[in-house]
Amino acid sequence: MALSSRFRGRWSLPALVVLVALVGAVVVWTRQGDDPPPVSTRDAVIDVPESPDSDRAIQLDTTLYLPERTPAPAVLLPHGFGGSKDGVASQATELAQRGFVVLAYSARGFGRSTGQIALNSLDHEVRDAQKLLDWLATREEVRTDAAGDPRVGVTGGSYGGALALSLAGVDRRVDTIAPVITFNDLGQALLPNSARTDAVDTNSAAPGAFGEDGVFKRSWAGIFFSAGLSGGDLAGPGQEAAEPGQDDGGQTATDAAAAATGQQQQPGTPAGPVNGACGRFQADVCAAYTDVATTGRASARTLEVLRRSSPATVTGRITQPTMIVQGEQDTLFGLDQADANARQIAANGAKVKVVWYSGGHDGGSPGPELRGQIADWMAFHLDGKGADPGVGFEYTVVGAFRSSGAPSLRNVIAPHYPGLPGADPVERKAVPLTGRDQTVINPAGGNPAAVSSLPGLGSALARSSSISSRLSVDLPGQAAVFTSEPFTSQMLLTGASTVRLRVAAVPGQPVPAEGAVLFAKLYDADANGVRTLPGSAVAPIRIRDLPADGTPVDVTVTLPGAVRPVESDHRLQLVVSTTDQAYANAAEPAAYRISLASPDLSVPVVPGVNATSGVPTQALWGIAIVLIASLLVAVVAWFRRRLTADVDPELTGVPLVISDLTKSYPGGLTAVKDLSFRVEHGQVLGLLGPNGAGKTTTLRMLMGLITPTEGEIRVFGHRISSGAPVLSRIGSFVEGSGFLPHLSGRANLRLYWAATGRPEEQAHFEEALEIAGLGDAVHRRVRTYSQGMRQRLAIAQAMLGLPDLLVLDEPTNGLDPPQIHQMREVLRRYAAAGRTVLVSSHLLAEVEQTCSHVVVMHKGTLVAAGPVEEIATGSGEATFRVDQPEEAAGVLRGLTGVQGVSVDGEHVHAALNGTPRAEALQALVKAGVAVDQAGPRRRLEDAFLELVGE
Repeated sequence: MALSSRFRGRWSLPALVVLVALVGAVVVWTRQGDDPPPVSTRDAVIDVPESPDSDRAIQLDTTLYLPERTPAPAVLLPHGFGGSKDGVASQATELAQRGFVVLAYSARGFGRSTGQIALNSLDHEVRDAQKLLDWLATREEVRTDAAGDPRVGVTGGSYGGALALSLAGVDRRVDTIAPVITFNDLGQALLPNSARTDAVDTNSAAPGAFGEDGVFKRSWAGIFFSAGLSGGDLAGPGQEAAEPGQDDGGQTATDAAAAATGQQQQPGTPAGPVNGACGRFQADVCAAYTDVATTGRASARTLEVLRRSSPATVTGRITQPTMIVQGEQDTLFGLDQADANARQIAANGAKVKVVWYSGGHDGGSPGPELRGQIADWMAFHLDGKGADPGVGFEYTVVGAFRSSGAPSLRNVIAPHYPGLPGADPVERKAVPLTGRDQTVINPAGGNPAAVSSLPGLGSALARSSSISSRLSVDLPGQAAVFTSEPFTSQMLLTGASTVRLRVAAVPGQPVPAEGAVLFAKLYDADANGVRTLPGSAVAPIRIRDLPADGTPVDVTVTLPGAVRPVESDHRLQLVVSTTDQAYANAAEPAAYRISLASPDLSVPVVPGVNATSGVPTQALWGIAIVLIASLLVAVVAWFRRRLTADVDPELTGVPLVISDLTKSYPGGLTAVKDLSFRVEHGQVLGLLGPNGAGKTTTLRMLMGLITPTEGEIRVFGHRISSGAPVLSRIGSFVEGSGFLPHLSGRANLRLYWAATGRPEEQAHFEEALEIAGLGDAVHRRVRTYSQGMRQRLAIAQAMLGLPDLLVLDEPTNGLDPPQIHQMREVLRRYAAAGRTVLVSSHLLAEVEQTCSHVVVMHKGTLVAAGPVEEIATGSGEATFRVDQPEEAAGVLRGLTGVQGVSVDGEHVHAALNGTPRAEALQALVKAGVAVDQAGPRRRLEDAFLELVGE
């Protein structure tokens, strides 16, 4: 022990110094060169024609970001609706630090730029962007492919993403694009109809129905129009979306809302409308909004305005490599818009990569990792740098919320986006739904209305699990519900599900002139009935010309695209409602009968592999150095462990010896003091004591969970310490069980045994399960177990491998009398085979019937130890039940040494004082006294109470 102490003193401090020094060196070294490359900026105002045939000009406010080295490829970076060039300054700087010349600008009608908003019209905003390409081609800092042809990519979010698509469709000088959270058809995005009477192409993951005469997305359209009136950034995501591996602790809803509010007014923007009721919009755009906002329906002229502002008019011409990034939390531009863009561009033979991430207009803008992927895409396709990003499909799976309030996330990668040329169609699984024919009511005025989302505030709530999970509300009488059976295993919903509905008017009730308006949504409902609406999105439905006589109409409904892991025991729940507060509801009262035209819900599933994040080379070197340092510490620890190994050869055959054991805590509390006892082979020893006696503390020290203050514990001669190898010879159940609730009892036992690394044939599963007595319940999930069943499973786990020493803390808690009796026999048989059992219990009667020996503790000290019978009998008092009490008393008084003879009814009590009980019994029989029963007068309980003074 002296050598061990010297070694510990000699090596502990040097090892700590070496470790600290190495870690410090790693930190300093890996931080060297972290300063980003310098970026310089140049502001410029560029004149562009007001319209194609106009000789008047408007001014675009721009900023050119220059990297450290030029000439370099350029990136045109338009902003989102309601924003300005200032809103993309951070991303522009990042791209410039990656080596690109970046041109950020405020679109016409926004920021300090003049002109009126034409909604990305090909004749206005798109021509403006072409003029900016002309300007870039004149800059010596920009690499060119030919005279007037800059090497350029375009990326932007929302409004800016649509500009990227439209510009690529009309200008071949654009070399690559990366549109983010944007639209394909603005008319379908703002007036969607998710129902069709004909077939829907379901080869891709998130197809849109794109039906005619859609339902007006009133809330989002109003937000857009307000942003155009004053230039406020009301439609932007407002914060960055969470990313896998990110540990930001979660942003509170208050903080996020405050951040979003702080970004609403752009610098240099007028504080109010600048063109009367139309603000900064062109007259035709203003008229289109007024038309649909006042009637709830879009006229042909309105649809034409929206159509001309849509990339769908030119996607058939896009052949440039395209990276489409869309948000999974986006009630404005859903996954169906990205799906349409991907299919239309890929049909031209272009390379298309699709990324769905955890954000969107309701969930946040791309985080640093995704922005890095966009920069990598630009680097490869503009400069040939880095690995080929390929044409894969990546999506983010959002799991449960962590304690911090932030969700757990993981990225999944598939080789192709399903349904594109050269890729297989998406896999779809049929999920049967059940539900009767149900009648729903549309209230007059469409009010009160169901709530599914809060457009414009979604990003502020996205990371608040307490708010977002309770946001959706369906009103009684307005909703029909159809539910699946509980899932037996997890299913990863990836995309847009479809379902066939049958809708009929209630005879005698009027049908609104604009047709039946309904809203379908798909919930994930857990075993407790708590529902989550993935993406907070709904599928609006308009069925025109619904017969008033009750003749049903069958429609295929394409539900909103989403990514959702539906866990086992969860159900999918389809809800069809008559109202939704985010849309223009039908104003006329009506009643409809809704049922399933087909029982199967078609759910898309896209298999893939979990993504791993790339690690910088410097970080790899840092990790390597830390691992080397850890190895050095491990070597030192190994030597220390070897030198401190303490085995007493004389005790290698003794299961347990506790010597002078003491455990003290700060504040003067001593839980165990000078405790010593010994347990031999074949014994079943009961550890007794009132609450606070130190029993559990003793067992925890025995298991190496806590360290004694003084004294020692030896198991088969080996001194116990944390992690001591001899602990593998102990099977224990101390302070409750810990099982995985979603696994069966048998699976939990197998998983526990696998963690020991020992061969399965040594586990003796069947013997352990027979002891547990769980029957068929062993195949059920542990979450369904009662407390008693969990207790039995824990005891079976302790007995796996048939350990030499079995330690059980209150093993009969939760067991019924037959099971207690069975446990008693099991422990006796276990010890009879040469093994040893140590039981802590407060059931004195059970200890008396089960244990061969007992140790009694009180206030941390030993008060008695020995065989149960010896402790119980104490001074040797005995009781005899006889037919002649008085004659028996006389016989006992005549025996040598017997004292204190008394009669109590048919019982005679006597202190034998060393006289064998058999000798007294023989004397009574010889005297003609019939003895019905003979035994010690005291029970273990009496002895226990006497010993502890209670």
